[in-house]
Amino acid sequence: MVTLSPADTTVRTTLLHLARARGTSLAKLSELLGRNPSYLQQFVGRGSPRKLEENDRRILARFFGVKESELGAPEDNSFVVAQGKRGEWCDVPRLALGASAGPGALAGEEAAIGAFRFSNRWLREQGLDPAHLSAIRVEGDSMEGTLRDGDEILVDRTPRPLRDGIHVVRAGDALLVKRLDIAQPGKVVLVSDNPAYRPIELLPEEVQVVGRVVWKSGRL
Repeated sequence: MVTLSPADTTVRTTLLHLARARGTSLAKLSELLGRNPSYLQQFVGRGSPRKLEENDRRILARFFGVKESELGAPEDNSFVVAQGKRGEWCDVPRLALGASAGPGALAGEEAAIGAFRFSNRWLREQGLDPAHLSAIRVEGDSMEGTLRDGDEILVDRTPRPLRDGIHVVRAGDALLVKRLDIAQPGKVVLVSDNPAYRPIELLPEEVQVVGRVVWKSGRL
């Protein structure tokens, strides 16, 4: 059994308190980090890993709106919370990959390279759980008219029954952003808003739905 120092124990207690105050679970927070759902449960309950990795710590600190030092970082490397009450804002991680709105981009490393800050109140009003959100960049022009090359999109990864709408999907090694047409039994059709692109017909087992697109931003 791993023997933890008082400081290590304090970090685990702090993480549990923050999760309960936000009304989220360790499993959801693990998914936010791109980890196995049991990752943070093992961190808290078994002391493994002994310390949070720097990137995981940074994402959690931004999500909760606290200093990284509260989660084990040296004080001089702590993330400083923007002005405002704790819990008023949360940072949704911006992932280092793009969803192709063109022929298809290879899925890359899903590591956070920044964050978009949203009001917790606004997210609640939209029915969105921050633990299931991430932001990625649109690449290509097949969704032109709705999404442009370079737009940033907010993806809701909350598990839900498949439905029509704009989604980020994996098809083979490619990550795509398309409209889903599931009206035809035994078939999923990926539809582009740009009429220059033909629909892509796939079997359900050939498509993995990453999440539904719920917000976009882009340059004028």
